[in-house]
Amino acid sequence: MADTQRFQVCKKRVQFYFILATFWEAVSGQIRYSIPEEMQKGSIVGNIAKDLGLDRMELSDHSVRIVSTGRTPYFALNLKSGHLITTERIDREQICGRIEKCLLIFEVLIEDEVKIFAVEVEITDINDNAPSFQAKELDLKISEITAVGTRISLQEAQDPDVGINSIQSYQLSNNKHFSLDVQTGSDGVKYAELVLEKSLDRETQSVHKLTLTAADGGDPVRSATAQIRVVVVDANDNAPLFSQPVYNVSVLENAPRGSLIITIHATDRDEGQNSEVTFSFRKITEKASQIFQLHPRTGEISTVGDLDYEEASLYEMEVEAKDIGDLSARCKVLITLIDVNDNTPKIAMTSLFNSVSENSPPGTVISILNLRDRDSGKNSEVTCSIPANLPFRLQKSFGNYYSLVSDTSLDRERVSNYSITITATDRGTPPLSSATNILVQLSDINDNAPIFNQTSYTLYITENNPRGASFGSLKANDSDLEENARVTYSINEGHINEAPLSSISINSETGALYALRSFDYEQFREIRFQVQAQDGGSPPLSSNVSVTLFILDQNDNSPHILHPSFPTDGSTGVELAPRSSEPGYLVTKVVAVDADSGQNAWLSYQLLKATEPGLFSVGLHSGEIRTARSFVDKDALKQSLVVLVKDNGQPPLSATATVTVVVADSIPEILSDLSSLSAPADPQSSLTLYLVIAVASVSCLFFTFILVLLVLRLRRWRNSQLFDSSNVTFSGVPVSQFVGIDGVRAFLHSYSHEGSLTTDSRKSQFNFFKSNYANTVTSQQTCVIKDPILVTEDLNISNGDQTSIQ
Repeated sequence: MADTQRFQVCKKRVQFYFILATFWEAVSGQIRYSIPEEMQKGSIVGNIAKDLGLDRMELSDHSVRIVSTGRTPYFALNLKSGHLITTERIDREQICGRIEKCLLIFEVLIEDEVKIFAVEVEITDINDNAPSFQAKELDLKISEITAVGTRISLQEAQDPDVGINSIQSYQLSNNKHFSLDVQTGSDGVKYAELVLEKSLDRETQSVHKLTLTAADGGDPVRSATAQIRVVVVDANDNAPLFSQPVYNVSVLENAPRGSLIITIHATDRDEGQNSEVTFSFRKITEKASQIFQLHPRTGEISTVGDLDYEEASLYEMEVEAKDIGDLSARCKVLITLIDVNDNTPKIAMTSLFNSVSENSPPGTVISILNLRDRDSGKNSEVTCSIPANLPFRLQKSFGNYYSLVSDTSLDRERVSNYSITITATDRGTPPLSSATNILVQLSDINDNAPIFNQTSYTLYITENNPRGASFGSLKANDSDLEENARVTYSINEGHINEAPLSSISINSETGALYALRSFDYEQFREIRFQVQAQDGGSPPLSSNVSVTLFILDQNDNSPHILHPSFPTDGSTGVELAPRSSEPGYLVTKVVAVDADSGQNAWLSYQLLKATEPGLFSVGLHSGEIRTARSFVDKDALKQSLVVLVKDNGQPPLSATATVTVVVADSIPEILSDLSSLSAPADPQSSLTLYLVIAVASVSCLFFTFILVLLVLRLRRWRNSQLFDSSNVTFSGVPVSQFVGIDGVRAFLHSYSHEGSLTTDSRKSQFNFFKSNYANTVTSQQTCVIKDPILVTEDLNISNGDQTSIQ
């Protein structure tokens, strides 16, 4: 029942203190709250969002958080409501002990604005602790000769609470001999003394039992009791006396264990055993009892534990001197610790941005540092520094807070990351320092365009190359990272001699160049274009390079006979050689050209076949046909020469020219000689007729095949290939006319033809042959068809060009 009433009272007090907690003020960047101790976890301390001037919906946007520097986090920030709440039950006595004003100080950081506010929360005391005695029973021995009015110190009750909630009164149970006198010490602590009101008589009553009650001033009042047993003895009637009521001593905090701190002195005017005094701690905290010891006979106080100024700078204790008759006196001992520089500064990162853009302007905040030193005075004054060769600097924010900011422009391509050593040094003697290292990575931006390995490229490819053949590759490097360094290639401009740019492609990823068509050196000698390298940044950067592609010649064109050509003006086309010609006489000259270049176009001539071997010779390089000896009567009237024209390519290509030479001094002589050589026509006419019919049939079949092939090709490629139509015309082939002595004019109009296509050549040739009667000379003429139809596959039909003149 009592617990229930106490709970209700505490609840009302908590509600009252909660109302007080809403009061706040901001002075010089500080916010103050006041709350009672023992509030439940999650209790509201105050509306910190309102006190900071922020809307509660903006808390997460501004990255508002509580900065904890190693202390127990008693508070948290509710981002939804904007309230500061407790994270656990707060016990004022555990945190502050006997300190009258208990403050918890922390900082609130607004990261977006890089602002820090100091917050103080005062923890007020409530009466949550009852008084207690160290000993529930106390034995006192009092001499029977003790004078009336004698005061006997009693043990004090302990109450961790402060103020009105601490010990306020003592009461003694009713008796005839003793009364209670309550005193207040200089420190405001109340203590009780037992006063002898009436002389004692051991014979009448040797033992007196009393009850001592200690009560605090809380609401409700809490109390504790102790039993006092007074034993009446004889003789000893003088209490010990200290040489001074208060002993003050100072000692360095680094004093080793076993060091003598102070010696206290007390005397007793009695004699014998009654004058023997023993010393003991009458009042000492548990922590101090683990550090100091008191010799019971000598009064020497020495250390048994380690001293630490940062844990406690002052120890206060009371020493009691008691004689054998239990008469006692007390004194106060104050031990003050002197700080030494034994703590290194601590560097705490309250905010750190590990990655910083390389285009960040000078003054960009990298990290916020908090420096702390547990020492005091100059020993706690801390300065921090970084190496001077870095593009960063430290600037002081307020208090012990520093900001690490960029000092100059940053370039990731020059230095991609910085390892920054921050050193904190105090001003103690000797100074102590500590260091921490942070790694700052620079994030990449697209500030570098791709750069080609060469300022220009010269590449080569042999003509008649297969489609899709690679003829080289380009490489460009970008010093940026990842997507900003991903380079793609493209062809953006260029043509030469009407060569379409679509005949060249480039791999956008590797920069490899490919030919999309088979090149012809005779059509294009070189192609100039530009390649662009573009990175994947935003916006993208690019650079261009000029590329020149030279097409190398290949021996793919046979020699073309220019002279002798097939007669077109009605002449006979016969070369005359006088019978009286001397050796070396120039009969005619074979003239030929080759569309290739270089050694592929070097032509040589040789006599392949002759009616009379040894009668004529051909110049190796000139093609001149000269007589090798003088004519004799047995030499035939008509000499047929086959001249081979060959180029110097590998493999060599060739063409032949047939030259008919008539040995006579004049044209009438030629007719006379031809007449004498005439033979009966009837047998030869039948054979010639059959030959004409056979050749005509074969020609018709061939033309039909060509037409069907062209129609099929046109139908297959009409949507994807450029079809250039060329009309094959057979230039008028003159009919050689010979008039015999018998007045019979023989006209023969029969032709045979032969198609010749060379590999990857853009010229096609058709040879037409004409046959006459036995007394006529065979003739053939080459007709060249330019710009044939382009087809997707290479047609390889190779034959030598032939020209025949009669």
